[in-house]
Amino acid sequence: MSANAAGAKALVFDVFGTVVDWHGSVAREVRGLAREKGLRVNAAKFAKAWRAGYRPAMDRVLRGEAPFEKIDVIHRAILEDVLKQFKVATLTEEEKARLNLVWHRLKPWPDAVRGLKRLKAKLIIATLSNGNTSLLVDMAKHGGLPWDCVFSSDTFKLFKPDPGMYLGAAGMLDLKPEEVMMVAAHKPDLRAAAACGLKTAFVKRPLEHGRGTALDLASEPEFTVNAESFLDLADQLGC
Repeated sequence: MSANAAGAKALVFDVFGTVVDWHGSVAREVRGLAREKGLRVNAAKFAKAWRAGYRPAMDRVLRGEAPFEKIDVIHRAILEDVLKQFKVATLTEEEKARLNLVWHRLKPWPDAVRGLKRLKAKLIIATLSNGNTSLLVDMAKHGGLPWDCVFSSDTFKLFKPDPGMYLGAAGMLDLKPEEVMMVAAHKPDLRAAAACGLKTAFVKRPLEHGRGTALDLASEPEFTVNAESFLDLADQLGC
């Protein structure tokens, strides 16, 4: 384990985009549904539009403008808006409900399962996600993700970057903040974790938003570890 990372006993992971490919998974399912229903929909743009509603919805809760709700409920409300935006009016309620559960079926990145198994051999690995518990458990079953435990927005009735999420996870594991490392592909998430005393690992996911989307993938000296993949992270942590 690198000197900077010494003392880490648990890794907590952002999930959407860091562990699983939300864009590719959602676009693939929308494409299949469009074929089945004879719809003319740009599946990649639909996936991005659906995801684009996610952060504003979290922020309304963080500002106290909206009550806490499970991500499944929030995703469904955003889906209704996106269906209108793309002029899709022929889905049944059952089809909408099934499509909304695509977030439970997201596919892991190619390195994710192997990397997590290596990390799990020496460290506690857990989710720390704004997803709800049933979503994260279904996703783990679907993708073979070997979590030791699942921390969700349900666990704390909060959303990241509320400090209660990061400190709450450390507390649930009976660890000091500096014994926990937040792993994410998103720099604001890592900076919020660092402000709470957690170690940080930036994992680069250049295809998170699909091909042709410019992302900030620069390594940052402020992070404890900068990694190209979970396998690289395992190498750097001596797992």
